[in-house]
Formats: sequence, structure tokens, C-alpha cells
Amino acid sequence: MDASPNDGAADTAVGAPVGAPLHGIVVADFSRVLAGPLATMTLADLGARVIKVEKPGSGDDTRSWGPPFSETGSTYFDSVNRNKESVALNLNDVSAGGDNELARELAARSDVVIENFKPGGMAKLGLGYEAVAALNPTVIYVSISGFGSAGGADLPGYDFMVQAVGGLMSITGDSDAAGGQPTKVGVAVVDILTAKDATIGILAALNARHATGQGAHLEVNLLSSLQGALANQAQAFLGAGVIPTRMGNAHPSIAPYELLACADVPLAVACGNDGQFAAVVRTLGIPDVAADERFATNSARVRNRPALVTLLEEQLTTATAEHWQGLLTAAGVPAGKVGTIEDGIALAEELGLEPTIEVVRPDGSLAARQIRHPITWQPGFATPRDAAPLVGQHTEAIKAWLTRS
Repeated sequence: MDASPNDGAADTAVGAPVGAPLHGIVVADFSRVLAGPLATMTLADLGARVIKVEKPGSGDDTRSWGPPFSETGSTYFDSVNRNKESVALNLNDVSAGGDNELARELAARSDVVIENFKPGGMAKLGLGYEAVAALNPTVIYVSISGFGSAGGADLPGYDFMVQAVGGLMSITGDSDAAGGQPTKVGVAVVDILTAKDATIGILAALNARHATGQGAHLEVNLLSSLQGALANQAQAFLGAGVIPTRMGNAHPSIAPYELLACADVPLAVACGNDGQFAAVVRTLGIPDVAADERFATNSARVRNRPALVTLLEEQLTTATAEHWQGLLTAAGVPAGKVGTIEDGIALAEELGLEPTIEVVRPDGSLAARQIRHPITWQPGFATPRDAAPLVGQHTEAIKAWLTRS
């Protein structure tokens, strides 16, 4: 990475392993809840020094989001705040040498500043992009909001609401015919998508800065990140005028690609081409179905989905899901029972994917297991594994650094 106003600043960082991809990058994290903190935790996992600015006393809102709780507050907070330092600053303290001045000094010393205040909120505190860029022209400044800084500046942005108004809930859940209603995804997926987009933007801006020496102001919002992830469903509307609807676990363009009933529990079958379909019906003992004109092509199978499902389930309900999973997998057909999160972690461990890491407290004792960053590097590097900090855990050390010339 290029030289910055922060050279040497990472020497006292939490984690910050030498040789990590982002070693030497300093991030001032003014964000809270999920999208911003997940983006900055990703940067921390990759070796950046992340200094999380929190409200004195209560800290990030998610510290109280429970149960379940942990010694740092909540498992929700823990999930997106490892490998960070916490400094407690009252941004409304504008006295000479006060916390607001320290926050501006932190922004001036950072490669990346990330915030998710209501649009305009940081500017009112003297910490908006223009003010920070005047102190730190090469800064990568990232603003995250619910609906952008133009017409949606006054709209509060929460994942659940964006899933609703952005169209995701309209394609999630059982159909009206099945008595269903629009349903949110089981995790705050829009926040997570936004965090990924913010991280991509930050890494691209850092690379551009390396070439040009210029900083940048990036804006990311939940609605745009959701729409960017609607993929084929959005294009069905834009390209063909088709407004997708809820279909339960069925796929609008592929069949069979859904949950199918067995003798005990349902089985997920993901049949992506005609060859796989032939393997399905061969495994079920009805090979002639592959030549039936109603099912010979994917388009025909989609048109005749109800009849196809009935035919397949007549065979599948003669044995257990585990039985069919083994046979279909051996035949090259993606198939599996619906598992719990515990089951998914166990499967990843069985496959040698090493899905978890152990994070530790400052004294070296084990704090908890967490899901590790999903990228595996070759050659590898020493991965930081520090537990999420307590509110203001590093305040004194960081204030000492900020007041040292």
C-alpha cells in the first residue's frame, strides 16, 4: 500500500499481523449495528487496524441486543466486532482538546473513515467528508445509509424495512395459494450485502489511491445493495416485464429445484440441467420419465412443475431423505436434507473447511468460537483473533496516541 499520514500507527494495533494484506492500514470506524461494523471487521480480519468509536457508557446499540448475551454485551455485537479497538468519545464535546477534537484527529490519521449516521449527521459534528478531507486529502471516506443522501436522506434504514420495500419479501415465503405471506430472510441479509459492497468499494479505492494518490468519498445504501443482489429476479422484470412472485422453495426458472417430500423429512434437490434430471429419474427407478415430452427439457419441466413434483414424490416417499440423499449424491445430483446451523458447521468441519476460529481475551484466555473470515489465503498469514472489545477498552491508549505529535 502507499504511504499515508498513518505510517507507524498500526504498531500498537489489536491483531495487526505483519504480512497480512492490509497491514499498516488504519480505519476509523464511526459505524454501529451491522453493515458498517461487518465491513470494518472484514478489514480487521485482513490485518487493518480498526479503531471503533463508541458512545461513552452504552457503546454500540447492539451491545444490548439480546438474548443471547456474552461478557462483552451480546453475541450479536461479538459477531461483527472482533479484532477492533474501542475508544469511547462524546462527539458532542466540542471543547478545546475535547472528544470531538480527538475524533477529528483520529480521522486525520486514518486511511479509511466509515460512518452510518443519518445523512448529514457527521457534517453537523464537523466530521463530514469535506471537513475530514481538508485535514486528510487521501482519506477513503465511506458513508452508509438506508436510502442514500438524496431523496431518501430523511428515511430511517433498517434491514427489515428495506427487505419489505425493496422487493425481497415479495419473492420470499410461500405463495398466496399456499396460504403464505411475505417473509424476511432469516438473517439481516441486506445489511450483510451492504457490508460486502462497502468492503469492495474500500479495497478498490485503496488500490486507486495507490496509483493516483487521491482519496475518495464512497456512498453505499441498503436499498441499492439489495437491488444489486436481486440478480435474475430483477432482470426478469427489467428484461421481460415479469414481476416475480413468492414460490416457496421452488425456483422460477429451473425444475426440479426445490424441497421434495420423502418418507420422513423433505429433501432439497437442485437439478440444474437435463443430464442431472436424467440421473434423478434413473436413481428413482423411473428412467423413462426423462424422455417424456412434459419433462424432457428444463422449460417443459418448469411449465409442468406440479405434475413433475407429484411424480417424483411418489417415489421419494418410499424411503427416507437420508437414503435418497446418499443415492442422488452418488449419481452427481445436488441433494441434501435441511439442517440446522449446527449441522452446517459440522458439515463444513467434516469437509475440512475449518469454518470457525477461537478468539481470545487480552490475557490470552479463550473467549469463544466464531465463524472465520471465509477467504483462505495461500500463502497464509497470521490471522488476528482478538475478542470483541469492551466499551472504551482502549480509550486511554488511543487518546495518548492521538495527543502525541
